[in-house]
Amino acid sequence: MMGRVYDPGHITIGDDTIVGEKTTLDGRRQLPASRGGLTIGNHVDIASEVMIWTSQHDLKNPDFAAVEEPVHIEDYVFIGPRAIILPGVTIGRGAAVAAGAVVTKSVAPLSIVAGIPAATIGQRTPESLGYTLGRARWFQ
Repeated sequence: MMGRVYDPGHITIGDDTIVGEKTTLDGRRQLPASRGGLTIGNHVDIASEVMIWTSQHDLKNPDFAAVEEPVHIEDYVFIGPRAIILPGVTIGRGAAVAAGAVVTKSVAPLSIVAGIPAATIGQRTPESLGYTLGRARWFQ
């Protein structure tokens, strides 16, 4: 795999989902009551070198405290190579994230986002969903 997985007990990955090489998956939840954790739906294609974070530092806190927020990636999402998904983000059903994008806010279903920070550049159609990846191998 040659990737990184933090706190795998708080990561859920659906059926027919691909996770590319050198990907970082963060499921951290330091406290039982914290809101971290990572949920990845069905038929999701996560390309190589993607980073998905559920924990970050509060830059305004004098203690530089960790802040944990869950990340939800819904069904039929595509995340391009080297994209970064930050804590608290939900990527809606059928959305696509372009290569190298930095996703700081939730992405609406069927939206195509790109850039830093990621912004909507297009839309997928509902008819473009319903496929099976057919080559699903976790951490290939």
